[in-house]
Amino acid sequence: MMAGQAEASLSPGAGQKSSILRNRNFRRVFAASAVSTLGTPMTALAIPLTALGLLDANAAQMGLLGTLTTISFMLFGLPAGVLVDRVSRRTLMVVADFGRALVLLSIPVAWLLDGLTLTQMYAVAFVNGTLTLFFSVSSQSFLPSIVPPARLAEANAVLSSFREGNGIAGSALAGLLIQLVTAPVVIVLDALSYLWSGTVIALIGRTPEPVAEKQRMTSGIMSGLRYVFTHEMLRPIAVSGAVSNVGALMTLTLMPILYQRVLALPAGALGLFMATGGAGALLGSYTGHRLARRVGEGRVLWMFGLVIMPFAVLVASAGRGPWQWISMAAWLVVCYQSGMYNVLLVSFRQRITPGDLLGRMNATMRFTLTGATALGAALAGTIGQLAGVREALYVAAAITATAWIPYFLSPMRHLRRLP
Repeated sequence: MMAGQAEASLSPGAGQKSSILRNRNFRRVFAASAVSTLGTPMTALAIPLTALGLLDANAAQMGLLGTLTTISFMLFGLPAGVLVDRVSRRTLMVVADFGRALVLLSIPVAWLLDGLTLTQMYAVAFVNGTLTLFFSVSSQSFLPSIVPPARLAEANAVLSSFREGNGIAGSALAGLLIQLVTAPVVIVLDALSYLWSGTVIALIGRTPEPVAEKQRMTSGIMSGLRYVFTHEMLRPIAVSGAVSNVGALMTLTLMPILYQRVLALPAGALGLFMATGGAGALLGSYTGHRLARRVGEGRVLWMFGLVIMPFAVLVASAGRGPWQWISMAAWLVVCYQSGMYNVLLVSFRQRITPGDLLGRMNATMRFTLTGATALGAALAGTIGQLAGVREALYVAAAITATAWIPYFLSPMRHLRRLP
């Protein structure tokens, strides 16, 4: 990626500071993301509620469903990074979007034909997760080829804020729509959002993308792993994020069971819980940089982790009446951290990584961070089935409460500004 080439699509002169949305190619990425990220939280709620409500899944089956959603990041995450560095990232994004649309549409079609099974749900979760892997690695690696380095933070902030805002709207809307038209129908909306996204991204003109030298797949994988896990700042990001994601996915896997089976609350209440998390992440993406500037970008990474420890326990204490709202408020605080970290750390990773290593770096991060969610879902199903849903939620809280430690033990803990 050449900064001058990315700047060429900006309308004003080189010395002017203009809105990042004046960049035509970024505007198309934004338009695609703004729609598809509204549909994604709908499916995140509709798939587990389809399994619970229509197929009578138990805790272990829900854990398996969650595991299959993200296990492709562990199985294919590292090879995906090598592939992304060799081929057109834009093309991979388009193929992934169209593929996800077709796979998701199979659920409402099977439901209408009275042929929907848990086996099909498992298959859809796995294939959809695999396509999401390729889209995610490609999109994070594609962005630096259309946005100059100095504006990556701004571009990521715009995408992140809309993604989190859509997380709020999509979760709340999904909860209401599921009560009105059932979960499989809601999945159609997400499929349509992927069709829109793939079409808009396909309209982006060809842009120069750095291509890695051809090398053996294993060599490419090892170079990405070495870069991340020998880097004194990328390593704690990967480890802390993995720990945090195990706790988060345990919580997100267990909450639908708690709300539906234990508390007997409607889908709208669960949608509101999910939306509250989105609101926290949105606040974090908008205001977290101010807190980071005041405390220090490196210091805030571990200090805020200490702050959320009691809130993680309160999330697990969800119940009827006031405890429902206390748990939601605590979840907002926990997710605030996620939004703040996304804005601070995604741009930081992109800044310090050479262009021809971006795909492998992002794939290694995805392998570690999202692969950890497969472990979280599996733990949720196992502990929830053996010890109980509430007990499993407290285990999730304990795991979440330790995620700050890798930052505290790294050189980042004293930094006022990240490089």
